[in-house]
Amino acid sequence: MLSFFWRNGVETPEPLKADVSGSIPPWLQGTLLRNGPGLFSVGDTSYKHWFDGMALLHSFTFKDGDVFYRSKFLKSETFKKNTAANRIVVSEFGTMVYPDPCKNIFSKAFSYLVNAIPDFTDNNLINIIRYGEDYYASSEVNYINKIDPLSLETLGRTNYRNHIAINLATAHPHYDDEGNTYNMGTAIMNFGRPKYVIFKVPANASDKGKNKPALRKVEQVCSIPFRSSLYPSYFHSFGMTENYIIFVEQAFKLDILKLATAYFRDVNWGSCLKFDKDDITLIHLINRKTGKTVSRKYYADPFVVFHHINAYEEDGHVVFDLIAYQDSNLYDMFYIHNMKQDVAKFIETNKDFARPTGQRIVLPLNIDKETPPGTNLVTLQDTTATAVLQEDGSLYCSPDTIFEGLELPGINYKFNSKKYRYFYGTRVDWSPYPSKIAKVDIVNRTHKVWIEEECYPSEPVFVASPDAVEEDDGIILSSVVSFNPQKPPFLVVLDAKSFKEIARATIDAAIHMDLHGLFIPEKST
Repeated sequence: MLSFFWRNGVETPEPLKADVSGSIPPWLQGTLLRNGPGLFSVGDTSYKHWFDGMALLHSFTFKDGDVFYRSKFLKSETFKKNTAANRIVVSEFGTMVYPDPCKNIFSKAFSYLVNAIPDFTDNNLINIIRYGEDYYASSEVNYINKIDPLSLETLGRTNYRNHIAINLATAHPHYDDEGNTYNMGTAIMNFGRPKYVIFKVPANASDKGKNKPALRKVEQVCSIPFRSSLYPSYFHSFGMTENYIIFVEQAFKLDILKLATAYFRDVNWGSCLKFDKDDITLIHLINRKTGKTVSRKYYADPFVVFHHINAYEEDGHVVFDLIAYQDSNLYDMFYIHNMKQDVAKFIETNKDFARPTGQRIVLPLNIDKETPPGTNLVTLQDTTATAVLQEDGSLYCSPDTIFEGLELPGINYKFNSKKYRYFYGTRVDWSPYPSKIAKVDIVNRTHKVWIEEECYPSEPVFVASPDAVEEDDGIILSSVVSFNPQKPPFLVVLDAKSFKEIARATIDAAIHMDLHGLFIPEKST
């Protein structure tokens, strides 16, 4: 039983020097900053879902060949309330919390009233994002918490709603070459007609006095109305090219009425998400410069997507790659009661779950009026993806499968929005536990893996070498934990080109399994 996945983590608040074997490149100076769930029970109460655990930040700082580790819980308002009460008192996505039964009828009634329109938790456990020069722990709610990327101290929370009319926002923004940040949110309840909102935070948004939030300079790029006011599409990320933003309005939807009444019906917010297998996937293409949506309708068969890999433009086409599923069962896989099953039994039980599949979708931009319906308008030679013109002028898009069984994709970010060849990720097989790191060559459709027995690596992060010529000139960093108590956790450093291990930093402290993060070069910290 892999109980370390949901055991309570502990802080390592002061820098702890790692035991380094091998050779860390001398140019690697900076901090790998990571986020993920790390506290799963408070007092006698426990979370029901792995994505509900309270955020535990941790970092690996590289200094002249040495590595220093530290970790701290995100001191969110949720964390403070739960620890002060010594029980879970703030509801999370998969764990609904009710008033203390000792409270009187008036306070109970007030709790029901407050929860009718959820004021979500600020337990930002998914990722670290940058706005201006400020760093924030983030999830998918209206709150983000500013942090010090070196000390990991929590500096205070910001509410998106004070700056732009959205209730939810992704934890996976994009950064352009100028340092501007693009992100996307949903406006529901109290914000007029429900819509998806794409916004930009300029590179110079940070306040030199460090008092005003970077979001005060937020600019709305555009908004897209919901297809259905009561069933907005769930989205975890989006795509971006040099000139376009790609929004996949998928058939995985949030039921607004269920969300508003979940508290009364004794169900969690996670149960308000449903996959409509009879619907279509609608693909929106938005001009980044003008904010205008391309009028042509692009659509595909229904699938579920959490992570985009990359996107770019080529010869009059927009090409975008993502990790797709044929159903929405992934979320269910991470309920703690499911994770507590023996691994072999879990795999056997869940072989019906859809595997993550890397897929390429291609959107032709220029369409001749004389083109007859039934024509495939994709003219690129390196893909089998198609976009077939329909009688009504819409384009029905069929994807090209790049690779199966990979999640948490990452790239050399210097190639974000540009044509690229490689992506990296963790290998998963009918289990919530990542067993390998992989490098995929999209051109040759081949891959390389790094694996170590009894070990579970986290999302691989690519760091380019300063004199890089080719796309894969650099290293891969991944935090690795083991279910063998005799095997200490470590950070592995791989040469990205050969995918061979060149160094590891072993940590004499408990490390938790994390989700996402980023590398901050020394000059930026």
